[in-house]
Amino acid sequence: MALSPIVEAEAKKRRTFAIISHPDAGKTTLTEKLLLFGGAIHLAGEVKAKGERRRARSDWMKIEQQRGISVSTSVMTFDYGGCTFNLLDTPGHEDFSEDTYRTLTAVDSAVMVIDAAKGIEPQTLKLFQVCRMRDVPIMAFINKMDREAKDPIELLDEIASRLALDVAPMNWPIGMGQNFRGVLERESGRLTLLGDASEPEQTIADRRSNSLADRVPAAQLADLDETMELVDGALPHFDVQSYREGHLSPAFFGSALRTFGIRALLDGLVAYAPPPRPQASVDREIEPGEDKVAGFVFKVQANMDPKHRDRVAFVRLCSGRFMRGMKLTMVRHAKQLAVSNPIFFMAGDRELADEAWPGDIIGVPNHGQLRVGDALTEGEPIKFTGIPNFAPEILMRVRLGDPMRAKHLRKALEDLAEEGVTQVFRPMIGADWIVGVVGQLQLDVLKTRLEAEYNLPIDFESAPYVTARWCDADDSRALDAFRTQKKSSLAEDRDGNPVYLARNTWDLNRIQDDFPAIRFTETRERA
Repeated sequence: MALSPIVEAEAKKRRTFAIISHPDAGKTTLTEKLLLFGGAIHLAGEVKAKGERRRARSDWMKIEQQRGISVSTSVMTFDYGGCTFNLLDTPGHEDFSEDTYRTLTAVDSAVMVIDAAKGIEPQTLKLFQVCRMRDVPIMAFINKMDREAKDPIELLDEIASRLALDVAPMNWPIGMGQNFRGVLERESGRLTLLGDASEPEQTIADRRSNSLADRVPAAQLADLDETMELVDGALPHFDVQSYREGHLSPAFFGSALRTFGIRALLDGLVAYAPPPRPQASVDREIEPGEDKVAGFVFKVQANMDPKHRDRVAFVRLCSGRFMRGMKLTMVRHAKQLAVSNPIFFMAGDRELADEAWPGDIIGVPNHGQLRVGDALTEGEPIKFTGIPNFAPEILMRVRLGDPMRAKHLRKALEDLAEEGVTQVFRPMIGADWIVGVVGQLQLDVLKTRLEAEYNLPIDFESAPYVTARWCDADDSRALDAFRTQKKSSLAEDRDGNPVYLARNTWDLNRIQDDFPAIRFTETRERA
């Protein structure tokens, strides 16, 4: 494909990254402060604020505002340092890991937020493993240094050993908790000291400055000098190539709540984070500098504006210059789609996107034509890879109070299945819908949203199944015979693919032994 110098130049200005963390590590607070520095908002949703001000800007759903958690990926676009940032704030709770996984298909790098007191937590480890599978470069932001924390050297050693990753500290903390005074930049020797609410950061250019003695006790400075000798001898220095290849993680110390260390992190993203990378497809890699538009849907969100019952597809642009009003081919149906009202996101807010470039995330309002995994191109039949469905770990029957509204329930469940809130299965025998989720909290979200957005009060009833497996075979006759024999244990997903509902582990092992020609898979690539 032909390359365009203009497209290549614009692509190099993009930084599309996700923020990942264990719950309560401070991810949403960090997101707010990044937006504040990028000029996207003028007041961060701090914990001490009241009323509307207390709600995090990136948490726009009602249930997120009520519970103080992120349950859906939010996209926010802002400019900083000559770059356009597309920030994807992912759910921290493990029950929404599938949404997070799909989001990571759309980013070029990630920022991993680590609680300085707790270190590597289980969900942090899981999300890191997903990043490593996709070779996503990671920066670490070690948060909450203004509270009692682990020893920094011990903390970095834990990150390195548990993640099998070299860690290069970009700055070093001066004290911690009540004695936290700021950080020393490792390469330049410049100090950034913790200030007050009106001026959170104050810079001193030289470690030998006389004004430093008035701000930092002599004992702390002596300890800092001694520690830095050890750090420089024991810990690697930053190497941009090693970082972009996923072998090394630069680490920044700070406090999101105190708005400290945010600028250093942003400057690091501008200087070192990769611009849009080539995207894998079945036939070839799509280069960002190509002159033809290509992109894929990694998320669908229903009812971002409940008044209009809208459905918005989140599209990661991979190549070309997108212009408002373009007609793009929806590859799955080989049909053209006129994109007349594309939008840029600011969490729940939006603005029209007149043009967009590789790396940008645009919203495409539609009436159900687009689903996760769909490709939009200027004609080439591209099929992007790496966007899967996962086998659910909890299966429940849906009970609707008013049977006259069964059609409404079907539409609502299909809408929410498109988003990844749940998976929906229709048993081949029986009328009850079965929903599959990764965690219990997803069921709470599903029930809340069905009532709030669709006026459909429902209840759940235990289903006699522990997991589901997609069924496939090279020989269509063998698959047809299997469907006939095991109809009572089979369902169809929203695409009509057969799914085996296993009652227990023994049942699953037995069915695999009895039908060796059938493949029973835990994941299925999005069609």
